[in-house]
Amino acid sequence: MNARTEIERAVRAAAPHALVETVRGALATAYGARSVQMLLADYGMTVLNPVGPVPGAERSLSMHNSPQGRAFGSQLPLEEPAGSGDSVSHHFPVTVRGERLGILSVCLPAARSTPQTMDELAHVADLLGHEIIVADRDTDRYQRARRTTRLTLAAEMQWQLLPARAFTAAEYAIGAQLEPAYAIHGDNFDWAAESEQLTVSVTNGMGEGIEASLLTNLAVNALRNARRAGIGIADQAALADQALYDQHRGSAHVSTLLLRFELATGSVGVVDAGSPQLWRLRGRTVERVYLDAQLPLGMFEESQYVVQNLQLLPGDRLLLVSDGVYETMSPSGEEYAQRGLARAILATRLLPAASVPGAVLRELADYREADTLDDALVVCIDWFGRPRSDA
Repeated sequence: MNARTEIERAVRAAAPHALVETVRGALATAYGARSVQMLLADYGMTVLNPVGPVPGAERSLSMHNSPQGRAFGSQLPLEEPAGSGDSVSHHFPVTVRGERLGILSVCLPAARSTPQTMDELAHVADLLGHEIIVADRDTDRYQRARRTTRLTLAAEMQWQLLPARAFTAAEYAIGAQLEPAYAIHGDNFDWAAESEQLTVSVTNGMGEGIEASLLTNLAVNALRNARRAGIGIADQAALADQALYDQHRGSAHVSTLLLRFELATGSVGVVDAGSPQLWRLRGRTVERVYLDAQLPLGMFEESQYVVQNLQLLPGDRLLLVSDGVYETMSPSGEEYAQRGLARAILATRLLPAASVPGAVLRELADYREADTLDDALVVCIDWFGRPRSDA
């Protein structure tokens, strides 16, 4: 049995909390690894935190100013000399279906740093990423490692409700981020990938703190319940609207932007039920996509919703943004949507979808007044179109 098979068997048999230690021992045995470190991206996507026995005991590394951070940003393996020169440190991205989890760093004797070993370690990084996703159901260890400070209870509820922060398929790539990551209230994103369709939603529950989080939680689960019953997006919105109205009798509502993509054609059905906005980058032209405004979910009893249709072209980029983005005011009193948002979309056009939301939100933080702490959400969708069959 070869080393790769032995490592895979050991990792799959490991206890959920012991994945990193298992990989460390296996790599020491198979390749003479002198050190092995797993680093996870924090909720704010600013640092890489080591997964250690005691959270916070080891130093966090900058995502923007460290070799590990450069490997994370480029999504390419990176190597650097280590120690006295007879060792080499290798940093491998740990990514699962487009979701960038972190970096696996392995220090090897220089003589063992062969192309074959690099291929095998890249496979270990991929394996470890998948196992961490599964282990998250059974241990808090990796959730704790992603934190630089304590989450508010509302933020804890929101992060548990979210899907991954990125996803890729042949036809599209998605990236999303929320700020303030450790104190988010009611903003939320969700998506579901199928063989012929992609459904994406952005929601914003009114209010603050637990109230907003509970409201959004009800809305998102009502939308999921309807979606999983095979219902179209207009009826998804109507059923979620009814669930919210039944619970709050119109005293609370949720703004929602709901999209369904037909993967074969690039046709998109949209229901605009509130405040989130849709922007499009086509070539070098940035424009807001104006939609037929409909009532937020839960405002009135038995509201009816209508689907509006759009057509995407390969190369199009869509950004879904909450009011905490486009309504943000500069110290001079200018709304971000007036000029700042279009500039940010253009400035980030060469970045992959997974990197765009964080870059836009960092630019937004520099733009806004210092005391502005409203929820801000950005979802980026790159549309490639369905690849043509060679047949």
